[in-house]
Amino acid sequence: MALNPPIRDWRERRVWIVGGSTGIGAATAERLLAAGARVAVSARSADTLQARFARHAECLRLPAYVLDVATLEAGLAAIVTRWGGLDLAIACAGTYREMRAIAPDREAARTIGRTNFEGAFNVYATCLPQWQSQGGGALALVSSAAGYTGLPNSLAYGASKAALINLAESLWLDLARHGIAVTLINPGFVDTPLTAQNRFHMPAMISAEAAAHEILRGFARGAFEIHFPKRFTRSLKLIAMLPHALRFWCIRRFTGA
Repeated sequence: MALNPPIRDWRERRVWIVGGSTGIGAATAERLLAAGARVAVSARSADTLQARFARHAECLRLPAYVLDVATLEAGLAAIVTRWGGLDLAIACAGTYREMRAIAPDREAARTIGRTNFEGAFNVYATCLPQWQSQGGGALALVSSAAGYTGLPNSLAYGASKAALINLAESLWLDLARHGIAVTLINPGFVDTPLTAQNRFHMPAMISAEAAAHEILRGFARGAFEIHFPKRFTRSLKLIAMLPHALRFWCIRRFTGA
């Protein structure tokens, strides 16, 4: 059952991707541009945005940092000035560091939590008044299948993504009646600069381009949750439903932890 209005025609749709300079965000921006959307991309580095999207003269490149609300507000103001409004914001900015419980890093955990959760919340809170004034809009939060259950090597990252899953569910329940759609995106392992840090086997790895394809397919269905690749995420969802003793055994068995 579709929980959001399906999006099948992207022509002239106004989309802001925050965290769009690399990985899933950049690949999604490229695919949306090809589909005829009006796309703005934001990231901390203006040089990185310019290098990635220089060949797309029509793409707005708006440097912004998810933990600096003033830069987000300036980015939104530029979009509204240029296009008259905003149809969809995709909060894609995130960071990751492999972390085990036997080697906690307070500063890294703080950075991960703030960037992944607080950053996404800042994007939502920045866009909300605009959506209220124009009578509707849509928000997508890029979380991770790592948020489904506790995992080794994911001490702070998984917790931040679990918080995003909860946030997306709460936002949908509150905002659907106000004409604001909320979509939760939970990738498995995607070949990006973040996953390149990992020193363990990553099953069912897909490219960022394949991830972008799945994201647009999910929007076309009007899905609340878009998760991929299914052969991985469905297995992890099933494991997360098991009693803890069996769940922990399965995770240890399949990860070697």
